[in-house]
This record gives sequence, structure tokens and C-alpha cells, in this order.
Amino acid sequence: MEHERRREVFKRNDRLEDLLNELNGTLGSAEAGMDLPKEPRFPVVFVVGAPRSGTTLLMQWLAATGLFAVPSNLLSRFYGAPYLGGRIQRLLTDPVFNYKDELGDPVQYTSAFESHIGKTKGMLQPNEFWYFWRRFIPNVDPEWITPEQEARIDIIGFRAGVAAIEAAFDRPFATKGIILQYNLAALQRIFPRALFIHTYRHPFFNIQSLLKARQQYFGEERTWFSVKPKEYQQLKDLDPVQQVAGQVYHTQVGIEVELAGMPRNALSIAHEDFCSAPSAFYLRLAEKLAVLGHQLPVPYTGPDRFGVHDKVLVDAARRQAILTAWKGLSGADLSLPNAD
Repeated sequence: MEHERRREVFKRNDRLEDLLNELNGTLGSAEAGMDLPKEPRFPVVFVVGAPRSGTTLLMQWLAATGLFAVPSNLLSRFYGAPYLGGRIQRLLTDPVFNYKDELGDPVQYTSAFESHIGKTKGMLQPNEFWYFWRRFIPNVDPEWITPEQEARIDIIGFRAGVAAIEAAFDRPFATKGIILQYNLAALQRIFPRALFIHTYRHPFFNIQSLLKARQQYFGEERTWFSVKPKEYQQLKDLDPVQQVAGQVYHTQVGIEVELAGMPRNALSIAHEDFCSAPSAFYLRLAEKLAVLGHQLPVPYTGPDRFGVHDKVLVDAARRQAILTAWKGLSGADLSLPNAD
């Protein structure tokens, strides 16, 4: 399996896993006996997109607004008891509960908007929250699932889990949805007021970045990294450039096809456009959420822009291989604004 080939720095901490199993077993039993909401009150925000397309930056930005309940690195440790985990997080980090400064300076959300292959550092930084998702869905990895697998999703439990997080923070839940992003119609049936934010990046730089991520994560490029579109079996034995080009292309197209049938629940943004004008995107987000029954405050008060550092970092042969692979999939020639 791909997970077994990870470089040492990316391997799991078995002692941490054992501790989390112990804590969640105890706290999960306690939370199951509580009288908590069973249905979400707010729209649920899911960020989707190809790996290395800007999903983590978008999640960090959503968290920095303070307007959403975003699964943090701390909350992720309470995947079996998210309500209690959320209350513990607030107890430890919300200045309102820092009685007579007994806890010293509380940990508050600050962000340099940095990450490494989707991983963030900091107690309150966003987490992919997959252990929580895996309580309710049949797939372990982010991949397309069959209608038979869709039928096995624990709809009641999933809704109750999201509702519990909302109750802990009293705000809408926003999370990455990439683990189920090839089955968004099924996800929308579970959460009718879902808002799917699809972020996409210039294909060349997305592919280049994803090839680099493979090298960093595994020490080589041939091992598959991250999401598996429906076409995975057709791609998995190709050379790395063709694999990754297909991964990006079929992910973008697959998401677009899913969202075409639910325009009310869809919001798409190019990574480059988001970085150049997050305030404009905030207004679009506010409009979409208003249609779904939730009002965001205006005006926008966040960062004016984010840097885009897309540059061609590969040699001429690799560059041409990426361009050729993309054209073979899409039929389109890519222009490279930073080719020099």
C-alpha cells in the first residue's frame, strides 16, 4: 500500500494512535449518551479540489475569518467525540474561559498561511479530519466509491456528528471534502444545504507541484499520492507524469460534472484569482451562503491578497512532457506565463 512507502518523517506515531484510541473510546461513549442535536442548523461548507490546488490555503483562510467551525489539529484528536473535543478546545483556547489568566496567554488562531503537502503546524490550524469522516463512510482513502458503497454511508450518524460540532462552536462547519469529492451528489443528498467550494489551479503548476509532493513524501515519483479518481485503474500503471496529469484532469472534470447538477450548492474559484482578491471571493461566498440560509458579516476584514509563487521549476524535457500529457487528456494547449 502507498501508506507503507512513506518516508519516516510522514509515518504515523503508533504511541499517539494508541492514546487517541483510548481517549476516544472513553469520550465517545460519554458523548453518545448526551442529548445533542441530530441535524445541522447551518449550511455545511466542503472545500474540494485536486491535491496541490490550494485547498489547504482556502481552509486556513476560512479558519482565520473566525466565522466557521473548522476542524483543527487539536479537534482532530477527538474524532470519536467531536462535541466534547470542541468544548475542550474552547476551554483551552477561548479567552472568554481564561479565568483570571490562569492559563496564561491563550492559544489563539494565527496563521502565516503556510503548510507542507497539506499538513499544517499549530494547535488551531486546519486538519483534514479523516478519522472523523471514516466513522461514517466506507472508504479509507479519498477515492470514487460505487453506488453500493454510497448506500453504506451512515447518514444519520454523519449528520449528527456535524451537528455536534456546530453545537460546540455555534457556527457553520467548514472542512475539506476531498475524501468524498468524487461523490458530491451523494454528499449533497446527506446535507441538502451543503456548499461545495471547488478550487482549481493552473494545470501545469498543479501537476508540477504534485510530482514534487510525491518525491518529498515517498522519496520517489512512481508511488501514487493522494486522491484516486474514478479512472484510477487506467492511470496507475502509466509513467509518473501521465499518472499525475490524469489525476489532476479527471479530478477537475469529475468535480465539475458533479457540481453541474447542483448550481445552488456550488462555488468555484481559480487558485490564482482567490490569491489576488480574497475580498471578492468573500462576497461571492456570502452571497451563496445567504441563498442557503446563513448570513456572513460584511465588510470583509481579512488579508488583501496572497502571494502566488508559480514558476516553472523543471527542465525543458519534463516541461514538454507535462504539456503533452495535458493536451492528450484535454485537447488544450497550455500557456505558461512564467515560463522564463
